[in-house]
Amino acid sequence: MDAAPPACAAQRPVINFNRWAENWGALADPCLPRQPLDGLKYIPLSDDGVSYLSLGAGLRERYEHIASPLYGAGTQPSDGYVIQRANLHADLRIGPYVQLFGQMVDARTFQKQTIAPPDRDKLDMEQLFMTVAVPTADGAVKMRIGRQEMAFDLQRFIAVRDGPNVRQAFDGVWADWEHGPWRLIGYVTQPVQNRSVDSFDDYSDGHLTLSGIRLEYQGLGPGDLSGYYSRYRRDSARFLDASGDERRNVYDMRYNGKTGQVDFDIEGMLQRGQVGAKTVSAWAIGSITGYTFAKTTWTPRIGVQFDMASGDKHAGDGKLGTFNPLFANGYYFSLAGLTGYSNLIHLKPSVTVKPAKTLSVTTALGMQWRQTTGDAVYVQSMAGVPRTAGTGSRWTGAYAQLRTDWLVTPNVTASLEAVHFHAGDSLRTAGGRDADYLGMELKFGW
Repeated sequence: MDAAPPACAAQRPVINFNRWAENWGALADPCLPRQPLDGLKYIPLSDDGVSYLSLGAGLRERYEHIASPLYGAGTQPSDGYVIQRANLHADLRIGPYVQLFGQMVDARTFQKQTIAPPDRDKLDMEQLFMTVAVPTADGAVKMRIGRQEMAFDLQRFIAVRDGPNVRQAFDGVWADWEHGPWRLIGYVTQPVQNRSVDSFDDYSDGHLTLSGIRLEYQGLGPGDLSGYYSRYRRDSARFLDASGDERRNVYDMRYNGKTGQVDFDIEGMLQRGQVGAKTVSAWAIGSITGYTFAKTTWTPRIGVQFDMASGDKHAGDGKLGTFNPLFANGYYFSLAGLTGYSNLIHLKPSVTVKPAKTLSVTTALGMQWRQTTGDAVYVQSMAGVPRTAGTGSRWTGAYAQLRTDWLVTPNVTASLEAVHFHAGDSLRTAGGRDADYLGMELKFGW
């Protein structure tokens, strides 16, 4: 009897949140079964197959309906609309150490009444960078130069901003050194600002910058420890109680890991500096803890999220206590955009179940207070709800959230999210009311 052929050791790449992280060089192995259009996913450029070109695309369609934006306290009407994001990318690998990656984006809105910069971006270059990565005996040395996306940890404060229609990119240099459990990262960037007046008109300049250094250590007890310092500069900034050039020194520390069936993630940030003539003293903490019943049907996970961020206690005192969430991801609390990471106390128990391997369902109840009544209630993008600063109580309200995520195929995902927010005293005193959100999304990646 003939011996069975050896099993194929190569594995087909999966569609990654960061498309540049996919390595389609696995298709060089002839034992890996081919799929349609694989001739474009892997185009060999050298006899050894190490150098190659890979092409890819993505499309995200989402319908959203929000009743009572800004809890009805502003002038924005209820809105129902479709947002669309299309991407094309090319990934060129030159030998084992060099990568050239380019990704274009076209983000559009349909029937949206109120347009903000993260909502749309005519055809533009989302990413265009070169990476040089050289392995060492116990790690690697890497450098990435150009327009790129970057994110830290759970993306509470420095994020790709995948929730809105236009993701956040940075023009700059990223370098890191890895050695055993240690990783040292340095970055000098100018965040990209999109205009969407013409094609290829996104820009960055010295009026908005983010630079810093980060240190990570893996395997400290049951988790990993990381910390970073950043210098954030924004000219002509405006807050409720301050305006002028913003200069913040940002100090961040995070510890996350898992022990048994318990997972945890704890992060804290301090901000010091100036906005105009006023002194900045702000802070925030965030934590997510969960317990998974791994041997129970549907593997339920019970989670608790707690967040707290400072607000400005006293107007006109020469100090600014409002926390700046920097580059938040847009879905850390929910996709509804009704919760911002400023002047906040937030408690959110949740339950997640998996009826199938490719299906997860999360239900949650969020409760919110203001850290101080002297400052406003904030939604995403640091937009303050009108007439809330200095009035009402700390109680902002409570919301119920239902989210379902379904991996339809390796290339297609679908999700549904619904949020009902019951407005509390601080909102109703300002003329606010309950708010509702519904989002339905279909995403394709190739």
